[in-house]
Amino acid sequence: MSDKKWSQRNMRKITKSGSSLNVSIPVEIIKKLGWREKQKVVVKKIHGGVQIKDWKK
Repeated sequence: MSDKKWSQRNMRKITKSGSSLNVSIPVEIIKKLGWREKQKVVVKKIHGGVQIKDWKK
């Protein structure tokens, strides 16, 4: 990985795919959380930001 500062490495753009908007999550974070492709997550708006959590039944 390059020598970019932590804040720059984790800066992301919102992109459009069809009628959806997407934000990518850095692979380092996904690996640390133990998440995998196609895993279900819950996205919640909180205090002017968002929270993404593992989906539990």
